[in-house]
Amino acid sequence: MGLLRGIARTAVVAGTATAVSNRVSRRQAGRWQRQADQEEAETYSEQQYPPQQEAAGEDGPDPTQARLDALKQLGELKSSGVLSEQEFQQEKAKILNS
Repeated sequence: MGLLRGIARTAVVAGTATAVSNRVSRRQAGRWQRQADQEEAETYSEQQYPPQQEAAGEDGPDPTQARLDALKQLGELKSSGVLSEQEFQQEKAKILNS
């Protein structure tokens, strides 16, 4: 009987240790994922709304060139996986209708 108790106790300790280890691993992975999501959101925000640059001309920036630049940037965001196809189409429509 003593041998079975020892084996059972070892199994319980090992099972508890595994459960705790798995919980810690999941919690850490969740933290890393939230941190990565936050960094991605900040990068997306910076890419979507870059600082405006002053135009050299007296009439201001060329609206056609501004649209082309916005569409190019939008395409880069889509190809890098930041935007889904649906988000890309919505933003493209906004740019073209402005």
